[in-house]
Amino acid sequence: MKHLPISKQQLIVAMISLSFGGMAQAALTINGSPDSGSSARMSWGGADSLSEARNIMYKSNSGSTIRKVDNGYGTTNLTNAGSYGSSSNNYNNNNNYNTTYRGSFGSRTDMVPISTNSRSVAVIDAETGESIYEKNADVARPMASITKIMTAMVVLDSGLDMREEITLDPEDFVGPKRASSRLKSGDRLNRAEMLLMSLMKSENPAAKSLARNYPGGYSAFMRAMNQKAQDLGMTTAFFGDPTGLDKRNVASSNDLVKLVRAAGNYDVIRRFSTTKSYDFYVANYSNGNRTYKANNTSSLVRSGNYPIGISKTGFINEAGRCVVMETRVNNRPAIIVILGANSSATRWGDAKNILNSLATRRTV
Repeated sequence: MKHLPISKQQLIVAMISLSFGGMAQAALTINGSPDSGSSARMSWGGADSLSEARNIMYKSNSGSTIRKVDNGYGTTNLTNAGSYGSSSNNYNNNNNYNTTYRGSFGSRTDMVPISTNSRSVAVIDAETGESIYEKNADVARPMASITKIMTAMVVLDSGLDMREEITLDPEDFVGPKRASSRLKSGDRLNRAEMLLMSLMKSENPAAKSLARNYPGGYSAFMRAMNQKAQDLGMTTAFFGDPTGLDKRNVASSNDLVKLVRAAGNYDVIRRFSTTKSYDFYVANYSNGNRTYKANNTSSLVRSGNYPIGISKTGFINEAGRCVVMETRVNNRPAIIVILGANSSATRWGDAKNILNSLATRRTV
């Protein structure tokens, strides 16, 4: 179903109405047909993902946007293993996972028998933190736009009004590297839309504008990103900019596992990063208003053939092709990090190889 352009006032009214129930959800669902079964309720590519994310964000004062953040070490209660993603946003917080569990994914001595072509790979059982497959997983490498997951967490931690309109300035288009963008200086979107642009379409000016409009400004935002990395135990990580265009943005695959685990506690990141496509209505006083049709940068999310709970791709020359994702195979959650693929075909080939190998493993 195609979205018709609507005014900014109409959009805000629809957003606010979402906080009072599901009556307005049809107007803000993502493109595509609703999934049947539980996958849509779990936010993995479900057609209700975007509308429910907006519902969560506009109830931010109640604390429902942010859940207890996993410290990244794999021994805490995982809030995202319960009934997350339901329309009531209820969580099952009573799941205590034994770190000695030897279930469907096996132990360190029983890893996935595969070969990958990317330079660094980590696959872990998200319930126990056990390694399923590793390749140069402790070596820090440029992470490119995977950076934007940390950007999103810092924005959501701030508790800022997601309905506040942000205008792109010329400085939002200046960065460590030249990068193409369909956004323009003077474009006006609210903070929620800028966040969706950053996570789904990986628009660099949108991420830069979110950092610039942070309390204390851009420098304070960068300090918050690196402090967050320390808090999560990401000992190899450094963030030099909020977009990932800076080659100094580095982390090991194992540290990015911690990043994805922490991101799983934010419903908005789950919804926005797995939104397949969306038609943005962009206002601009100088260049005129227009519709920006955007698709997710992940071919796996767009295809809908795999259950993806969190997703972010990245690319700069120094980083190669990268992707992080959370998935569920044989009713077990896993986190996959792939860094340094020489091509897009290599990145997705490694990802599918891992997913298919997990699917053939035994269950409890």
